[in-house]
Amino acid sequence: MRGTIAVIDKGNVRVHSYMAPDNALNVTTQLIETPNRLIAVDAQVRVADADEVVAYVKGLGKPLDRLIVTHAHPDHYHGAGRFEAPIHALEVVRDQMAARGDLQDPDGVPVPAAETAPTHLITPGTEVIDGVPFVFEAVSGGETSDQLLIRLPEHGVLVAQDIVYHHTHAFVGNNDIARWQDILQALSDPAYDTVLPGHGLPAGPAVFAEMAEYLKAAQELLGDDGQAYKQAIIERFPSYGSPFVIDIGNYYLFGTPLQTGADRVVPDGDSAGGTR
Repeated sequence: MRGTIAVIDKGNVRVHSYMAPDNALNVTTQLIETPNRLIAVDAQVRVADADEVVAYVKGLGKPLDRLIVTHAHPDHYHGAGRFEAPIHALEVVRDQMAARGDLQDPDGVPVPAAETAPTHLITPGTEVIDGVPFVFEAVSGGETSDQLLIRLPEHGVLVAQDIVYHHTHAFVGNNDIARWQDILQALSDPAYDTVLPGHGLPAGPAVFAEMAEYLKAAQELLGDDGQAYKQAIIERFPSYGSPFVIDIGNYYLFGTPLQTGADRVVPDGDSAGGTR
């Protein structure tokens, strides 16, 4: 297996977190196992990694109820079509995904928009799935313009996805760090002892302070030279994974060219200064 699996037992719910390897941005797909079914959250940047997640799902022996796409960054939905399950998303996320059109994953595998398009819209509020309350919240600003947060209040699980990165470098290309800091402060709650990030393995509540420290450093180190910023932030956090995420942010902030092939992570037609 290329990716890393972490499993957390929460009584009648079990969380399986699949983190892709470093060269696939450490993107994390969450699999929430309820008594009778599975709910997947986000779908990988490489189609091959999505296939690995799907193979793991089949090994669990429960039907996949749905795939939830939390936001319109392609690294979280390139592999959505491989799950062969209803795709759920906020309406604004569905529209943002549609605007990107057809894509390719970093290996050049075609990602037709028709295969990744959400077919079910999520309305913020509580939905009971297989006897388990899921609380859906829409969050604006920070890492991206719009994304979905999911709480499992009875189990102390917060599915934060890209609101939180855990020991991986973060994308700051949306240039909205102050708002991101406010979101993190509002979410810090000891009632949620399990925090599931969009990049990295599961964490505890301390991850909010760690993420805030990273963003403070990013705000301090960002200037007008993307390469200087990359060097400085890596020196500040030398153990963090997926430094290519910094390059993607630099593309949006400074127009820094990406490596051939790797630029497929960025949709055609997007330009520097936009929203990833």
